Amino acid sequence: MSAFARTVAALTATPEEHLHRLGGGDLSEILLVDRADGRTSVAKGGAATGTEAAMLRAIANAGVPAPAIEGEFAGVLLLEHIANDGVMSARAWASVGAAVARLHAVTAERYGWPVDYALGTVALDNRERSDWPAFWGEQRLVATASVLDKPWRERVECLAGHLPDLLPAAPPPALLHGDLWGGNILVRDGALAALIDPACYHGHAEVDLAMLALFDSPPEAFDEAYGALEPGWRMRRPLYQLFPALVHLRLFGTSYAPMVDRLLTAAGC
Repeated sequence: MSAFARTVAALTATPEEHLHRLGGGDLSEILLVDRADGRTSVAKGGAATGTEAAMLRAIANAGVPAPAIEGEFAGVLLLEHIANDGVMSARAWASVGAAVARLHAVTAERYGWPVDYALGTVALDNRERSDWPAFWGEQRLVATASVLDKPWRERVECLAGHLPDLLPAAPPPALLHGDLWGGNILVRDGALAALIDPACYHGHAEVDLAMLALFDSPPEAFDEAYGALEPGWRMRRPLYQLFPALVHLRLFGTSYAPMVDRLLTAAGC
């Protein structure tokens, strides 16, 4: 067992043989904990467990299902285990669409988040500001591309310079999940059971929708439940999809280079 597993075993008074590694932990170690009192918990490791806990609370406070927090410790976050049948029916997608709309209805005064965060080794600069194109261009696109090869950096910087003409200056600063794809959506019995693994901040609501469409194919039932988008969303979508594509290029390598190239080309850079 790993050092993390030994720590979880000690914190929960659970024998190590009752800890089971969960799939999907690309960016952190995740264990399923069969506890002595009959509960099943999820233990996540990482340096920012307190920040993740605050994000999950923000999602729950928006009226959106999220795992209950059972305990916070240095480097360990204990969460309620949410059963997931994985059946993404039209009814389940409609439930997700309505929930994401509720999430986005919660707004703040500025873009960003009170503290910085990270997706694996990709740091997220969450400094709050009032200029949305500047936030997106500098703190998401340029910052994420900053360690890539020069041709990538130059193309991203080119795009960032044009964003004031391509993005709304001040869309409502909606509460975003920040890492919204099918793997972070749990469903059960035709309804959303929980959103997990957030990377929350306040920004243009279309950001979450763009990422979801990049890695999944939400049907019409999702769109109808979410509601109509502002005119021009199709043009903006590749601008917002570029950020998760850059993150994946950083984390998982050159297999994502064609995706990044396609999105930059669609954006004219």
